[in-house]
Amino acid sequence: MSDKPWGGRFDAPTDSFVEAFNASTDVDSRMYAEDIAGSRAHATMLNSQGILTNDELAAILKGLNEIEAEIESGKFEFLIELEDVHMNIEKRLTDRIGDAGKKLHTARSRNDQVATDTRLYLRRRTDDLITRIHALQSVLVTLADEHADTIMPGFTHLQTAQPVTLGHHLLAYVEMFERDMDRFFDARERMNQCPLGSAALAGTTFDINRSQTAEALGFNGPCTNSLDAVSDRDFIMELLAAASICAVHLSRFSEELILWMSAQFNFIELPDAFCTGSSIMPQKKNPDMPELVRGKTGGIIGGLVAMLTTVKGLPLAYNKDMQEDKRAIFDAMDNLEGSLRVFGDMLPGIKVNRDAMLKAAASGFSTATDLADALVRAGVPFREAHEIVGKAVAHCIKEGCGLHEMTEKACQAIDPRLTEAMVKQLSVEACVAARNHIGGTAPEQVRQQCAAWKALLES
Repeated sequence: MSDKPWGGRFDAPTDSFVEAFNASTDVDSRMYAEDIAGSRAHATMLNSQGILTNDELAAILKGLNEIEAEIESGKFEFLIELEDVHMNIEKRLTDRIGDAGKKLHTARSRNDQVATDTRLYLRRRTDDLITRIHALQSVLVTLADEHADTIMPGFTHLQTAQPVTLGHHLLAYVEMFERDMDRFFDARERMNQCPLGSAALAGTTFDINRSQTAEALGFNGPCTNSLDAVSDRDFIMELLAAASICAVHLSRFSEELILWMSAQFNFIELPDAFCTGSSIMPQKKNPDMPELVRGKTGGIIGGLVAMLTTVKGLPLAYNKDMQEDKRAIFDAMDNLEGSLRVFGDMLPGIKVNRDAMLKAAASGFSTATDLADALVRAGVPFREAHEIVGKAVAHCIKEGCGLHEMTEKACQAIDPRLTEAMVKQLSVEACVAARNHIGGTAPEQVRQQCAAWKALLES
């Protein structure tokens, strides 16, 4: 006969390798606080419904408090033969208080228990991520305000396109992270329904009060279909999708920091505390933290793909495959929170080489679009202006000069409508300042946006 809590219908013990392969304790033991909170709420509800006596409830709550203290002090030993965090805590409770502990599992199953624990745990971790994103936004807005008039090249195809301000560039990421935060808020709201009381899949024959347990655990209400409650994992998929998008934003930012710190760009220097050296090349200062963040993004995206693939073929209701859900989401939460923390701590110490950025912004004919705009203002159709400026750029490449260095003779040779006065007005400062509208890169606009963001973030 099996010695498992579920072993009544089994004649032989579980194979030792299968026992280890089957266990999830190494992963789900981190949900101990949520498991204990769920048990407290469940026991209190059972008592309110007359299913547990006052003495039984008191013994259960006292035992759960003591077990929680044991775990937090490091004295509790999780056993793989007990399979998961739920059975470890329940077995310890029964050992401590006897028959009252055996009654705790009345009107529930590990199926609704794990679904409840997971939602509680991920709700807390989602709040942590939202806090981290908010902190990173605050850092970026402060930096953007400081560099509202720091001019740098804007790129498309990683080729010099038009001059922008560093502040404007940083605010682009503030916008991205705001959408990330909204996605986490949305996912949290949909996740915040309580499965407890759904039991294995069909509900229970006991007269329970699911609204009471839902309210006690801070849920918006109970899940309204017991089959869906125990088999649903789309809240994990949604969180993994939100985490993947946020990680991609961090990865793109990482790539830029890595490029900007290279000797070829020389735009920035990251703080020493967030870089490492080489074991063989003494001159090296490597941007390892942005590289790691960029690398961890692949694992987070992989978690989403793994979860989608795991669930896509599962019939209702619970299947053992679902045990694999937590590893993917826990790893994603850990790595995303770590990445957000690294960025939030690293960016305040960044050093910006304003001269190198300005010099780069002035190269690559970044003011060509503004010259075309000047021709359009003089009455030239834009497509013709585009062709004229293209010819001017070709001339400058051949002569080794900038657009602003063209002579009147050179301008007229290209097109009579192109004048030296137009090209002499081409400075990166003027080009940046001219884009003074909502969403534009002008310093005045950047400062207004920073003020708006500061007010929003402080609220």
